[in-house]
Amino acid sequence: MIMTRRTTLGLLPALAWAGAARAEGAIRIGTLRFGSLAWELDVMRQHGLVEGFAIEATEFASGPASQVALQAGSVDVVLQDWIWTSRLRSEGAPWTFSPASAGLGAVMVPAGSAIASVGDLKGKRLGVAGGPLDKSWLLLRLYARKTLQLELDSAVEKSFGPPPLMSAQLEAGRLDAVLTYWPFAARAEAQGRHSVLDVADTLVALGVPKGMPMLGFVFSDAWAGRNRAALMGFLAASRKARAILGSSGATSDAEWVRIAPLTGARDAAEVTHLRDWYRRGVVGLDDADFRAAASGLYAQFASIGGADLVGPSPVLAPGTFWPSV
Repeated sequence: MIMTRRTTLGLLPALAWAGAARAEGAIRIGTLRFGSLAWELDVMRQHGLVEGFAIEATEFASGPASQVALQAGSVDVVLQDWIWTSRLRSEGAPWTFSPASAGLGAVMVPAGSAIASVGDLKGKRLGVAGGPLDKSWLLLRLYARKTLQLELDSAVEKSFGPPPLMSAQLEAGRLDAVLTYWPFAARAEAQGRHSVLDVADTLVALGVPKGMPMLGFVFSDAWAGRNRAALMGFLAASRKARAILGSSGATSDAEWVRIAPLTGARDAAEVTHLRDWYRRGVVGLDDADFRAAASGLYAQFASIGGADLVGPSPVLAPGTFWPSV
């Protein structure tokens, strides 16, 4: 069963979770519990950035659950990657993507580990957050293949699973290293573990500029056409919220203290690490550079993920990126 809860911001006063009435014309957005999108929505509300449109946020238990909700028409917008968007678009689905975040994950090891590089993972027990087609895992494999001539898929004893499970397995000593998403890497770092490799650093080795956005807002062409003014307002508000959280300085630091309860952080140190990792993911490429880099990277993903990842087309589907990003 997919568990959700809902709230509405903007044209109506903020309402309680669950059972909130829908604001007429509200943008229905899928979020994840303790996910960074929920933090950004709260910053929009706090700073009066939701003007001329409303947001109805529905919380999902996982990314795949939000994908299902988008495809079923239960929400209008979700935060997903452009690889998934292109794959479905190549199969005839109407989805399009507007970039939002360059945040990726990291390979984390316990304090005192002898693992100091990707090459040291050979023969080790590696936990991978997500599944075999997770983009961070594919990027790590591409990186190892190109820089070390190492086929990581066969060189490690790998396990796949949800990030919290992988973190628990590392803590229990059942894994030697974990490749996990950036919020879990930040939490692990706060608990004394350290990063062997930030997955964002693999991009440069693969010929892609660092700062390549992987996550963004996905919605349908038709919905964007019918709600263009509201969508433009939302995207502008989102950029402002990310600028508030992503900049350095006392104002931004204070905002992180304010939203700390939304992050699920155990303590102030964990909030600080989440803040610093979030700031690394602030998009740094302009639209033209992003689109040029994406086509080449997609071909590399297709070469290692095959049809299971990209579907019937090994090239980026036309229209994957919304023209007004």
